[in-house]
Amino acid sequence: MKEADAPLSGKEAYQRILAKQIYQFHAQQAEHVVTAQIRRHCKDLDFPTAAPRKYFGMTQDGKFYPLPAPIEAKPTRSQPKPRPTAHKKTLVSTLRELKQLQAVHRELTKDRLLADLKKLSPQAFEKFARRLLEVYGFEQMRVTSISNDGGIDGHGKLKVGLAHMRVAFQCKRWLQSNVGRPEIDKFRGAIQGEYEQGIFFTTAQFATGAKAVSIKAGAVPVILIDGPSLVELMIEKNFGVEQEALPVYTYALDLILSGDEQTEKT
Repeated sequence: MKEADAPLSGKEAYQRILAKQIYQFHAQQAEHVVTAQIRRHCKDLDFPTAAPRKYFGMTQDGKFYPLPAPIEAKPTRSQPKPRPTAHKKTLVSTLRELKQLQAVHRELTKDRLLADLKKLSPQAFEKFARRLLEVYGFEQMRVTSISNDGGIDGHGKLKVGLAHMRVAFQCKRWLQSNVGRPEIDKFRGAIQGEYEQGIFFTTAQFATGAKAVSIKAGAVPVILIDGPSLVELMIEKNFGVEQEALPVYTYALDLILSGDEQTEKT
């Protein structure tokens, strides 16, 4: 830009870098990389990923020029803090608030899901576990009858490579108590020799002893899925939840002003 003695668009800066062989780019859209980096260090642009150290300014037509010296885009201590009632919202602060609200909403949704899972009957919780496993690719899943479950609430298969692994699952819809080692040992004893993997679901949590014996050498591995993990799996697969499409906009007017099309000269 100093050599050109004139402001440059991101594309023009990229072309001059190539012509001078200043840097060899390996990115597929190197022009956009250059523009993005200039924008991050431009004092006239304020967005969440902007860098605090500024090297460039921006003209009214969206081109960039070098500053006489770098500046730090940080508020000085001498600046008085605005009163809460007089706080002026900006695009950056509003976007930050949106992200914070999204995180809070996600946690509240998880709490509601887990609370409702704990209200299910034992039979409904077993059916829920079967359907969740089906969403994750398990096949031929079925819930065993209460009178003849043999310590197993359901079973099915999971395709691994060219073969199918036989899988059994157990469900404990507990409200307070943690699942301990005796429950894991009992379940493993019921599936040993007939199944290659066990999955233990609970709406509560697992005690330290249960976690310590879930994977043992020479024994059928038992995957432990507690209440918090259950709702995470539900969110991951949109199982029992739906997503709202809320558009969030960020400022990028300079991207269209500094492209191939120039603003009209008056």
